[in-house]
Amino acid sequence: MNHYLKKGLLPSILILVILFTVISWKLSVQEDFVSYSQKIPDSGQSFGMTPIQGGKFVMGSEGIEANEGPIHEVEISPFWMGTHEITWDIFELFLDKNYELAIAEKALPEQVDGLSRPSIPYLDMTAGMGKEGKPAIGMTNYGAIKFCKWLYLKTGIFYRLPTEAEWEYAARAGSKTKYFFGEDEKLLDQYAWSSANSGNITHLIGQKKPNPWGLYDILGNVMEWTSDQYAVDTYQSRKDVPTKDPTIEIKKLYPGAIRGGHYNSPSADLRSAKRTASKAEWKRIDPQIPKSQWWFPEAPFLGLRVVRPLHPPSQAEVMAYYDKAPITDY
Repeated sequence: MNHYLKKGLLPSILILVILFTVISWKLSVQEDFVSYSQKIPDSGQSFGMTPIQGGKFVMGSEGIEANEGPIHEVEISPFWMGTHEITWDIFELFLDKNYELAIAEKALPEQVDGLSRPSIPYLDMTAGMGKEGKPAIGMTNYGAIKFCKWLYLKTGIFYRLPTEAEWEYAARAGSKTKYFFGEDEKLLDQYAWSSANSGNITHLIGQKKPNPWGLYDILGNVMEWTSDQYAVDTYQSRKDVPTKDPTIEIKKLYPGAIRGGHYNSPSADLRSAKRTASKAEWKRIDPQIPKSQWWFPEAPFLGLRVVRPLHPPSQAEVMAYYDKAPITDY
């Protein structure tokens, strides 16, 4: 050591060691940041996850709808996103505790067994469109987040809803056009179920082409929940201000931010920048008193897709996300 000090080499050696450590860590992270299939314990079900590299993009649109502007640059941290929308096959494991118990090879862990779950709905939440292989529909934002908590308790991995910014970043897949494939809406038929080709029903996931980042049905089939509160002027505060991983915490029941368009949407509503707000009217025919915090009976076009951040938050932050006090004016 004295020899290195005399030669003045110690600082250089320390710098090289630090650089080597950082590079090795980055390479290790990159090796793990790949597509994978998430198996759900105690079942034969699984779902795919694809890596979304972090980066910057221009969010929103100009001259189309007021709530989509002003356009602004946003930086997004890397995350995985579900290759498909969550299907009934998976969602019903969460929904029906007795069904999950019936197919489990062993007793459910105490945390899973004691998880708060929705009551079995009084109505046919599929609206007669079928379940197997089709996206789960009609759950509230609260229900979608509690489903994510169930996934966490089953797998030990932090899954959540995407933010609006994450969703648009992933849907655009590097594009700056109306759709990830360009401006020509005639090409939608290759990628999405909409009012032009769906026959007014949901369809099996993954029947259309994916976007360039491997996401199927990111446009059409069903709309997808985000974790953000919706506001018409959301983007105003981001104008000319560098923004990284923006999110707007949901503090009131309505409206929540929804993305993607659905099987009965016109082509204009399937644009990457299109924003939609949840509505109280989606509970008009709910027969429960008080109305259910879990279901939107009149939203057979609304589902969910999960994400997983590459760098997960702390345990306390994870549980704070899952266990927010429910909004009581359902």
